[in-house]
Amino acid sequence: MNPKKKYSNFNATLAIAKASFRSILRSPSAVVFTLAFPLIFIIVFANLGGSPVTVDVAVAKGCDTINPVYKALQSIKMVNLIKDKSAADMEKDLSKGAVDAIIDIKANGTFNPAAASQGPLATVNVKYTKASNKGGILRSVLDNITNKINVMKNGNEPSLVTVSETTITGREYKYIDFILPGMLGFSLMGSGVFGTAFVFLSLRLTLVIKRFFATPVRKYSIVLGEALARLTFALLGALILILIGHYVFGFTLIHGVTTVVNMLVLSALGLIIFMGFGFTISGIAKNESTVPPLSNIVTLPQFLLSGTFFSTTAFPAWLQIISKILPLTYLNDAMRKVAFEGAGIADVSHQLLILGIWFIVIYAIAVKTFKWE
Repeated sequence: MNPKKKYSNFNATLAIAKASFRSILRSPSAVVFTLAFPLIFIIVFANLGGSPVTVDVAVAKGCDTINPVYKALQSIKMVNLIKDKSAADMEKDLSKGAVDAIIDIKANGTFNPAAASQGPLATVNVKYTKASNKGGILRSVLDNITNKINVMKNGNEPSLVTVSETTITGREYKYIDFILPGMLGFSLMGSGVFGTAFVFLSLRLTLVIKRFFATPVRKYSIVLGEALARLTFALLGALILILIGHYVFGFTLIHGVTTVVNMLVLSALGLIIFMGFGFTISGIAKNESTVPPLSNIVTLPQFLLSGTFFSTTAFPAWLQIISKILPLTYLNDAMRKVAFEGAGIADVSHQLLILGIWFIVIYAIAVKTFKWE
């Protein structure tokens, strides 16, 4: 008589993953969160041709910061003056469109509009980049400021302020390059948090998990099977969004297939972290009606404050502090660096470190709160 065949939890895991994947495909809400909503947002924003309202201007070292032009720029909300970068970093960011311009104001004298005669007292040196489409906004702002100051000159005397402009070439930064990574984050968070929370709460309330315990299936097979199914579905959705963005709207993929693979690796990491939030919520929730409000508490602040729809530099300083805590901020940032700047996985190590910390924290909480029965 043949010896009894040993039970395979590996095969059980694959069977659970297969069944769960079929269940996801049949779920309208999963398709809506993973593909429909992000695709609608991409189409709307791409056709609007809009851009983040904030103009990021790097301030050169040695810039005259007590000049009336500089003080006027400080008072304009749409202008974000960046003063903590080195000269090399400024030039690098300018070439990539990470900043929209570099400004360097040089004083030639002291402003005294009542003086009978005086030459140009300040020169505003501005370096723009073709990698950004917001140079025109800054140019218009500077024209308004300098015109108001130059009105104070006497007669035909030289202008009090002159503007010197240069433009460097760079890769064109289209709004689709900003919005598509944000929509990927939107899709991954919706799938990871809502999908995981609803599935495991439902399995617990309907006693499906309890029935599993009557079989040789290990607990990790249940979790791993569901995770594999959700990961496969989410990555397929991410790939579809990337390809539509690239071939229909011109989304930038610097290194082609390599960039796509790197984005999918980041997507997988992001989904795994967001599933940790879903596990936590499924453990806390008493019934299915409590899942949506708990999930919204987690997801809504991140959708709004993590640079999904708008650049975080457009927020007040106190909101920027909050945005720098949220995991979706770092996932979005890493996605954009990989896609537009051509960064590799090793080049976004800072973002990965923060995401790694979130992974440890959220799964430590999930282990404490998750309930099997």
